[in-house]
Amino acid sequence: MPRAGLDPAAVVAAGAALADEVGLAGLTMGLLAERLGVRTPSLYKHVGGQEDLTRRIAALALSEAADAVGGAVQGYAGRDALAAAARAFRAFVLEHPGRYAATIGVEPSGPDDPLAATGRRLLDAFMAVLRGYEVAESDVDHALRMLRSLCHGFATLQSANGFQWSADVDESFEWLIAFTDRGLRAL
Repeated sequence: MPRAGLDPAAVVAAGAALADEVGLAGLTMGLLAERLGVRTPSLYKHVGGQEDLTRRIAALALSEAADAVGGAVQGYAGRDALAAAARAFRAFVLEHPGRYAATIGVEPSGPDDPLAATGRRLLDAFMAVLRGYEVAESDVDHALRMLRSLCHGFATLQSANGFQWSADVDESFEWLIAFTDRGLRAL
């Protein structure tokens, strides 16, 4: 019988929090069980194993990132929307590096997979940014990939302490936003 108060959502939330603390690579079923005060086999009543846990953490992270970016861009257009989206995404990745790492390289198993729905929500939030620019329909996929690559790349490098230069990281990030805005307006 499952422990009272422990359900799949609670296990995934605890796993996501632990991944943020120890890194996704350090997250194990044993460590999670210890954190939750249960024996490792008890977790298998709630998730199908390490891979299932990671996929569920990825879906949670995509949903949370979509909420953050989508909420940030509401009421804004153009450069203001771009800046709001980029800042929200960066803040999410810096605050939740472990759970965000779970989203990298994971593919939805089909259209009904929660990863597909949450991934679409995040892309929709970035699409809201592009609506403030005159991006040709044929270039939308390219523009979305560019936005994701810029935001993902900067945030994950910063999260991994990858910027060792003397220039201020926040100043560099604002420079990236301004540069991206100029490029999108030039289309």
